Amino acid sequence: MGRGRNCGARIVASGPRRGKGGGVRPTGPPAQRAPPSIGGDPEPAIARRRAPRYKRRMRPWLPGCLLLGSCATVTPSRPDTPDPHSYARPHEVRSTHLDLELELDFARGIVRGTVTHHLDRPAADAPFVLDSAGLRLHAVVDQDGTDLGWLAAPAPDALLGTRLEVHLRPTTRRVHIRYETSPDAEAMQWLLPEQTSGGKAPFLFTQGQPILTRSWIPLQDSPAVRVTWSARVHAPRELVPVMSADRRGRDGEVHTFAMTHPVPPYLIALACGDLVSRAVSDRCAVWAEPAVIDLAARELADMERMVQAGERLFGPYRWGRFDVLILPPSFPFGGMENPCLTFATPTILAGDKSLVALIAHELAHSWSGNLVTNATWRDLWLNEGFTVHLENRIMEQVYGPDRAAMEVALGMQDLAAELRTLPPDDQVLHVDLTGRHPDDAMTLVPYEKGAAFLRRLERLVGRPAMDAFLRQWFDEHAFQSVTTATFLAFLERRLLRDRPDRDQVDVAAWVRAAGLPSDAPVPASALFAAVDGELARWRAGAPATSLHTAGWVTQQWLRFLAGLGEPPVARLAELDAAFGFTRSGNSEILASWLGLAVRCGYRAVDPRLELFLLTVGRRKFLKPLYEALLASEDGKARALAIYRRARPRYHAVSQRTLDALLGYEPQR
Repeated sequence: MGRGRNCGARIVASGPRRGKGGGVRPTGPPAQRAPPSIGGDPEPAIARRRAPRYKRRMRPWLPGCLLLGSCATVTPSRPDTPDPHSYARPHEVRSTHLDLELELDFARGIVRGTVTHHLDRPAADAPFVLDSAGLRLHAVVDQDGTDLGWLAAPAPDALLGTRLEVHLRPTTRRVHIRYETSPDAEAMQWLLPEQTSGGKAPFLFTQGQPILTRSWIPLQDSPAVRVTWSARVHAPRELVPVMSADRRGRDGEVHTFAMTHPVPPYLIALACGDLVSRAVSDRCAVWAEPAVIDLAARELADMERMVQAGERLFGPYRWGRFDVLILPPSFPFGGMENPCLTFATPTILAGDKSLVALIAHELAHSWSGNLVTNATWRDLWLNEGFTVHLENRIMEQVYGPDRAAMEVALGMQDLAAELRTLPPDDQVLHVDLTGRHPDDAMTLVPYEKGAAFLRRLERLVGRPAMDAFLRQWFDEHAFQSVTTATFLAFLERRLLRDRPDRDQVDVAAWVRAAGLPSDAPVPASALFAAVDGELARWRAGAPATSLHTAGWVTQQWLRFLAGLGEPPVARLAELDAAFGFTRSGNSEILASWLGLAVRCGYRAVDPRLELFLLTVGRRKFLKPLYEALLASEDGKARALAIYRRARPRYHAVSQRTLDALLGYEPQR
């Protein structure tokens, strides 16, 4: 996922520990006849259902599902570390493949679905335990159509949703669950036509990371439980569904998809809207709404060059296609690395390729994150720190060392600022998330501190040795989910054990101590040195129009804005007149400028600020801008007035962050 997207946000500062308030009670009256809402409104007693038979409904599409169910190419690893953010007990019963039948209901904002779980049962007498959130179950049967009893808690756990337990027969090898989602499913955003770029058709997209897939599919929602999957999607005829799959096809009016490599559940993704595609190469394409496709295709024309750079550095690209889908502006993140189809925000379309490092980042996840995955969310740095390091290497290959050095320096600059706001426990790479939401880990620490650790190792052993080490890591752990302990053992065995200078890097301090070690490397940048010189002139009183800024790229302007401090309003107005920051079409520059202007009381930006907050849903931009508003004069009233209008356009992920920040309680 694109770095910096949370800006240190605490989505849920704390929450009940696993199972608290969500466990299965051994006794209680049976549920009412209406199908219960799993994870929805509390019920007076436990849901205990025997679903009606629907054997005939299932059989027409089972043969194809069984065929696709045998497509897995790798046996996934099984880390012993329990996942505190999942109820699943995969060491007893594990789902290995999913078959999905999905009907998209745009009028109601729900999905009616059937999921078939193919099971591995190491413990023959154990139940099948899944994660769910807000799902309404209609039937649970096995491969023979025989009813299976199931249990669910009467009220959802605030952190984990609802534990779903299915009782298996000795002969059960597959479990079919027929269900429907809630209109409030956190993973799904249903957009009205006016909320899209084209304004003519509705739009749907999902966002599963870290633990939201359970709100649209009942499954074992842990990154340690890798599955292959297939899907048949029924969508309105005028709309085009796409999924994070390496196989795509049609069966009449039904769109078919399959992922033949085992992936963690958070990487199962779906979007549907008025979509067209534009080929970049034989294996790369851009998807977007028709109104956006030309700009997107021009901006992302270097995708194939990026893939080739990644392959030269870190080994073969194993996913077949690398496509990018440009989503409507409400997408809450910069990008999401869904295999074969990265989801990306339109805010990267600056017109000059200056923000495409985000695409390099999501591509890099094809090795670090998708191929080799963190087994639990406290191991997030194994996904994100590695990916930032790979991203910078790809950017250097495609755009040169000066561009890469600036990206690294900006990342470290942002990390230093965030570390000043984080408690010590959250400055640790291997962060403790017991009883906490996994979003608490998604600060810049796993991203930038993790990448700095790898750069420090590279400085010790040299780039050729480090590149070879990383390639070994990806090759030997491909399609596996791993822990920090696994990586540290591999690091010791393959890179450090025989080096007399190994003590120059304190591995334990990097991984388990707070803060940033003093030996963190930051590359020098001649382009940033030029910016710093002009900043010094401006602080000394030089007029804005006299500054030597010709040819500056986005990264230099961001360095300049970050170095301004909090100048008087008159000087901000002078800068605005000289450089047109308030009119900028570059989202990164504009967001940085708007935050500075609000903090300094430069009210000339107010109309542009309001428009930006009403049209952009990327949480990386929203949180600091609302924070700046709250700290300004009459800020709470201004912030709430804008937020009440903008909130319906934001994804649930952004809403959750901003509700907490603003003390806003939505009406139920």
